[in-house]
Amino acid sequence: MTGQFGTSGSKPSATDTSGPNRRLDSWKEIAAFFLRDERTVKRWEKERSLPVHRLPGGSRARVFAFTDELQGWMQSPDSVSEAPADELTPSATEALPEATHTSVAVAEAPPEQGAKRERWFWVLAACALLAVAAAILWPHHDRRPASIPAPVKADTHVNPEAEELYLKGRYYWNRRTPADLNKAVDFFTQAIVRDPNYAQPYVGLADCYNLLREYAAMPNEEAFPRALAAAKKAVELDDNSAEAHASLAFVTYYWSWDAPGAEAEFRRAIQLDPHYVAAHHWYATFLFSNGRFDESMREFEQAQKLDPASTAILADKGLLLFHEGRVDEAEALLKQIETTQPGFVSSHRYLASIYFNRRDYPNYLREARLAAELSHNETDLAILHAAEQGYRARGERGMLEDMFEAEKKLYAQGRLSPFRVAQTAAMLGEKETALQHLELAYQKHDMFLLTAAMDPAFASLHSDPEFQKLLQSAGVGHKI
Repeated sequence: MTGQFGTSGSKPSATDTSGPNRRLDSWKEIAAFFLRDERTVKRWEKERSLPVHRLPGGSRARVFAFTDELQGWMQSPDSVSEAPADELTPSATEALPEATHTSVAVAEAPPEQGAKRERWFWVLAACALLAVAAAILWPHHDRRPASIPAPVKADTHVNPEAEELYLKGRYYWNRRTPADLNKAVDFFTQAIVRDPNYAQPYVGLADCYNLLREYAAMPNEEAFPRALAAAKKAVELDDNSAEAHASLAFVTYYWSWDAPGAEAEFRRAIQLDPHYVAAHHWYATFLFSNGRFDESMREFEQAQKLDPASTAILADKGLLLFHEGRVDEAEALLKQIETTQPGFVSSHRYLASIYFNRRDYPNYLREARLAAELSHNETDLAILHAAEQGYRARGERGMLEDMFEAEKKLYAQGRLSPFRVAQTAAMLGEKETALQHLELAYQKHDMFLLTAAMDPAFASLHSDPEFQKLLQSAGVGHKI
């Protein structure tokens, strides 16, 4: 569920020549850019102010750099343009593709020819950047969709370039595909580099990480801590930002399991900006997770009024309709989304849930496979392969049994949540195994435990005292 229920997607490499400015995402890529080894470029950062940045919200201080900044540094007094020859890595040029060899050849051209090429390079680069900016920003001029938070006002002295990068990031974030979410992370990060005191890009980063775990299978334990750090930084920079409080509310609930704290943050966000769509949308999913269906529907309808074109809001509303027992309405809405936007993951995922509950397993397997393929989730694809084989061989029981065996292996490899194992165990009637893996999910702080009370897979456990105690420990026992 968006806001409740997947990092993949291509990133530019050190040798990508698709644009004048690229982001290099590791010491290895930065070293390859200079045709040096990693030890050398690390020393340049320490001794000669090489412009290398560290990703906000990351627990391992991952580094990145932008090629235009590196090019500018090479022309500065701090550069190493006269570095000793022994700092070169002999194998570097042999390992790089032809495109990079070409760029090296240009750098070694006669001075007059090199200068002329460089001038034309930057003229063309400027034209390309203007074209990209026009293509992305012009359609939204003076008619910003309600789902995109407004940039801060000009009197706050925000760097104009940072503001442009932020708006580009929001454009890609709204598309919600794995590749687009990763592009959004890049744009928000670039905005932070341009203006570290600008709160909105931190909100954007938090929102990206909150969704990357759903749409791109980024592990919760990797995504949520980054989202929490970014959201806290945004609130620190601008306590009057509705966007910052909404993002903090989201991660406070789904990662910290602090329902009262999350609700207070959601209410604060809506008080600050009653027209901020995401605050109403995410508050609706929060209320849904807590079994407050009537309140949830009111928030969904408010969000839909503010942004009628939002596919994510419609899809999540469809899931709520399903849990309210309005299954035909839910299916019709989700199929409409599937027809108009076949690349949207949630509609396939939610339809799979509906078909599974109806025991319509051919359609369940089809929709679940589409969701896994769109989110590039290799783990889910492995489970579905086993499920398909089991269903062809032995029907429903064979499907569940083969799924269970695949899930246990993947869990043992550290590739699957214990909650998933518990679901299938419960459906197979293996109560003790289900309870054991639910306890493991509790210990891992798995966000899906928040939905266990309304999950049809656990219907047989509702009267079990151990199940009730486990949910109460997670703060959700009131729903049974």
